[in-house]
Amino acid sequence: MLATLIDAPFDDKEWVFETKWDGFRLVAKTGGGAGSLYSRSGTDVTRRYAAIAEALDVIKRKAVIDGELVALDAEGRSRFQLLQNALKGKARLRYYVFDLLFLDGRDLRQKSLLERKDRLHSILGRHSLVRFSGYRRGSGKAAFNTARRAGEEGIIAKRAASLYHSGKRTNEWLKIKAGHEQEAIIVGFTEPRGSREHFGSLVLGVYDRGKLVYVGHSGGGFSREMLATLHARMMKLRTDNRPFTDIPHEDRTTWIRPRLVCQVKFTEWTDEGEMRHPVFLGMRTDKPARQVRRERA
Repeated sequence: MLATLIDAPFDDKEWVFETKWDGFRLVAKTGGGAGSLYSRSGTDVTRRYAAIAEALDVIKRKAVIDGELVALDAEGRSRFQLLQNALKGKARLRYYVFDLLFLDGRDLRQKSLLERKDRLHSILGRHSLVRFSGYRRGSGKAAFNTARRAGEEGIIAKRAASLYHSGKRTNEWLKIKAGHEQEAIIVGFTEPRGSREHFGSLVLGVYDRGKLVYVGHSGGGFSREMLATLHARMMKLRTDNRPFTDIPHEDRTTWIRPRLVCQVKFTEWTDEGEMRHPVFLGMRTDKPARQVRRERA
């Protein structure tokens, strides 16, 4: 189930408010030994995050659970860019769970959100890597201010009586961001300048009303290792086809097929529909490019 972006927090006793974790959405299956993990696109990522899968063994019941895989910084805040180090064993991973879809073969998606949360909390064992994602009821503005002060991405608002609509984006789950972030498709890269190696900046696009459109260049946020790794991946996708016209620096752009998805942060949308000062945060492996849309509050 997906959330709809809105532009401001609110208070309502019929709603609950959770932290908006800055990570990968994963669904877990538990029971009968170590658990298994699946991305939003249905890809089995159990071996990729083996420590989390093994930690799920503390849940003895057969269950299907919705949650978010995050990497924590030194202050305990979720940071998407830290997930890039997860496969190297350098990230402090946690799996925050917030919904229960099936329990012992019974479909719970037609139960209310609060009933599902209560059942989820009751079956969780104790393990440092698997945490219940807490919530507060009614006080959305306070929850948002707490998240903003803590440096988190924002909050998720959910109607307390809402059912679970798999794969759908509804107005019963809402997201309110403390800053601006956007998934973007890499469609090209420019030549490096000065001492920079591999490439200068990424050319970014999103699908807007079914059409791939230009949304900006991102030249910041890359480590030396990421410059080399990403350049190698992009070189395998080179193409002569231009996804759009009339963009800056087109004469020194290498185009690639629109397959790679990244996450960027930026200051604001311009009147021309471009992101101002987009900064690269990391690659997304949990979402196909065709699903990347410009998010409008």
